[in-house]
Amino acid sequence: MCPLPYYTIMRKSKDKKFLRLQLILSVEQYGIKQTARNFNTTRNTVRKWYRRWLHNHYQGLEELSRRPHTSPCALSQTVRNNLVALKKKYKRIGADTIKSIENLPYSSKTIRKIWRQQGISSRKRRKKYITKRNLREIKKNFALFQYIIEDTKDLIDIPEYWLHLQQKSLPKVQYTAREVTSGLMFLGFADERSLTYSTLFAEYINRQLQKYDADLSKTIRQTDNGAEYIGSWQSKHPSSYTQVIESIPGQIHSTIFPRAHRMQADVETVHNLIEAEFYEIENFKNRRDFMNKAYSYQLFFNLVRTNSYKENKTPWQIAREKAPHISVDIAKIPPVDLCALLNKKLDFLSKRGYDVYSVPFFLNVRILRFMPKQAYSTVTLLARLRGWSTSQPLRAAMW
Repeated sequence: MCPLPYYTIMRKSKDKKFLRLQLILSVEQYGIKQTARNFNTTRNTVRKWYRRWLHNHYQGLEELSRRPHTSPCALSQTVRNNLVALKKKYKRIGADTIKSIENLPYSSKTIRKIWRQQGISSRKRRKKYITKRNLREIKKNFALFQYIIEDTKDLIDIPEYWLHLQQKSLPKVQYTAREVTSGLMFLGFADERSLTYSTLFAEYINRQLQKYDADLSKTIRQTDNGAEYIGSWQSKHPSSYTQVIESIPGQIHSTIFPRAHRMQADVETVHNLIEAEFYEIENFKNRRDFMNKAYSYQLFFNLVRTNSYKENKTPWQIAREKAPHISVDIAKIPPVDLCALLNKKLDFLSKRGYDVYSVPFFLNVRILRFMPKQAYSTVTLLARLRGWSTSQPLRAAMW
């Protein structure tokens, strides 16, 4: 006789059908009464499973569902459809929040159960590759030059480039503009990150694109919230960068949300590529050699390098599909040395008429050309020369 009750054995068992089969074999060998004694159970229990065995054999040893045949409190199909529609409306918002918003009388557990039965996804975060795929489809429908993203890249933290930078006075900051739908890239270089250089770069890109008949009337120029783009955070007026961008009718300057760096993903991707494909493998003789090689890489990127995320097409191929009339020269806009461009502007502004200097102070702007670049900050020195506030660097003199 089994020392444990039949109910306890079955409750602890992982394979109940196998134990019931042993009970059936015992019935056929010893009979119902002796089997009931051996398994420490009642004769009615033994008869029940023996009858089921006779009707359905081994499948008859499976427990039957104890679910009631009728459920007066069950939700109607109309209510179920309404809960499914609410989930589609609120997407990834959970049952507790939806219940609170819609003032539903049903428990959160019931709502989740209905969603699960209908095969609706849970609140799990959307996979990153799915988000990227959806964004690519959206960006693919943009018009050419509808969206341009700009950002800066510090070059002093690249080990392979740092030694060249120190020995040969190479640029320390890269200014990058990238057209979103095609991927066209435009570059500028300077010795520091400042509002002055950002403004110069914006003006340069504007003039070059207009030179080749690019439509900028509906362009959004997106940047982050760095001081090189918005100026002082306390300023009550648009920065010089914003004014240059919006000097073209229809073109607007837009900034990303604070800390939302993923919104700059297109230009950050370029920064990652150019570091691996250019700065880490090239050697430079001097600043002129650097600018020539940077131009070669930009031509390679715009005209030759295919993008696997854009149907294995080059940026120029996509641009030509978007605007068949556009000239290939727009993909050949050379990188600009913003320091040299600033010096040319200062040299031009220092003369008026018969060599009459425009700066009414004992120290003339022309001497800036003879000072080492590390000895002064362009913005601070010029502000002191002309008595301007630092929130308006070079604006009055250059434009």
